Amino acid sequence: MKRALLVLTCGAFLTLAAEATVLRQPLPPIAVALVFALLATVGFGWVDRHEPRTRRRLAVGYVLVQLPLGWVVFAAGGEGVGSTLLLLVLVSQSVLLLPLAAAVLVAALVPLVHLGMPMADGLRIMLGTYVAVAFTAAVTELLLREQRARAELADAHERLRHSAAQAEELATTQERNRLARDIHDGLGHHLTVVQMQVQAARAVLRADPARADAVLAQAQQQSTEALAEVRRSVAVLREARVVPPLGDALELLAADTSAAGVPTELEVTGTVRELPADTRESLFRAAQEGLTNVRKHAAAGRARLLLAYGDDGTVRLEVRDDGRGTAVVTEGAGFGLLGVRERASRLGGSVDVVSEPGVGTTVRVAVPG
Repeated sequence: MKRALLVLTCGAFLTLAAEATVLRQPLPPIAVALVFALLATVGFGWVDRHEPRTRRRLAVGYVLVQLPLGWVVFAAGGEGVGSTLLLLVLVSQSVLLLPLAAAVLVAALVPLVHLGMPMADGLRIMLGTYVAVAFTAAVTELLLREQRARAELADAHERLRHSAAQAEELATTQERNRLARDIHDGLGHHLTVVQMQVQAARAVLRADPARADAVLAQAQQQSTEALAEVRRSVAVLREARVVPPLGDALELLAADTSAAGVPTELEVTGTVRELPADTRESLFRAAQEGLTNVRKHAAAGRARLLLAYGDDGTVRLEVRDDGRGTAVVTEGAGFGLLGVRERASRLGGSVDVVSEPGVGTTVRVAVPG
C-alpha cells in the first residue's frame, strides 16, 4: 500500500509538472508541488516509522502542514488533475496515520479547495471530488483492515502452531508415563513373583527337590506371562488393547499371589456390570501393584481383594493385608503407588492408603464406572 502511494505521488507530481508547462509561470506551482511530494514520501515514511503513540502526535502535525500546502498546490497549479491526485494521496495517508474520525474530517475538508471557483462549476467539480475522496478513503480503509486481518491471522496461526507443539509434547509425556506405568505394574509384578519363587526354590532345593521343581515350574510360568506382558505393552502402540473381564483377571491375580506364598481371597459385592476398558485396566493395575507390595514388603500371612460395584455409579477396589504395616504413609511414595494415583486421577477417581503397625495396610481405589 505504501509503495502504491509512492508511485501515485510521483505520478501526480509528473502530471502537475506537465500541466504547469502551459502556465505563464510554471516554476512556482512545480516548486510547491515538489515540496508537497517530498513531504508525502520522505516525511510520511519518517512519521510512520515511529511507535504508535509518538506517531499519532507526529501524524497530526504532518496533516496540519500538508493540508494547507495541498490547497496552495491546487491554487497555484491551475486546479488540474495533478494537484487533485496529490490531495487524494493526503486523504489516503490520513486514513493510514490518523483515527478514522480525524481521517474523515480531512476527507471532508479536501474538496473545499473548489470554493473559489464559480458557483456552478465549483459545485459540480466539488461533488466529483467528494466522490473521489470518499472512494479513496474507503479503499484505503478496506486495504488497511485487510492488512490487519492478515497480521492477526498470521499471529493466530503462530499461536496455534505453538499450542499444537505443546499439545504434542504433552501427549508424548502422557504416553511415556503410561508406558512406564504399564511396564512397572505388569512386568514388575511378574518379575517380583519370579524372584520370590526362585528364592523359595533355592531354599528347598536340597531338602525337597520335588517341591523345588514345582516352584521353579511356577517361576517359569510367571516368566512366560512377563514376556506376554511385554508383548502386550508393545502391541498397545499399534492397536487398542483388549482388557479381559475384571473379575476373571482379579481371580488369576489372587491365584498367582497365593501360589507365591501369600494366600489371597477375592470377594465381589454389588451388581456386576460391564466397565469401560480404562476403568478395568486402572483397577486391575491397582490390585496388581497392591499385591506386589504385599509380597515384597508386608511380610503378610494373608491378603484380601474386595471389588465393590456401588449403586452410586462408582466401583471400589480394596487390597488389604495383615502384615507389619507402618506408622507413616508417605504421599505418592514409590513409583507403583504413584502410577495407581495417576490412573485413578485420570478417570476422576481417588486413592486412599491406610496402614497401622502390626495390623496391616489397606489400599482403597474408587473410580467412576
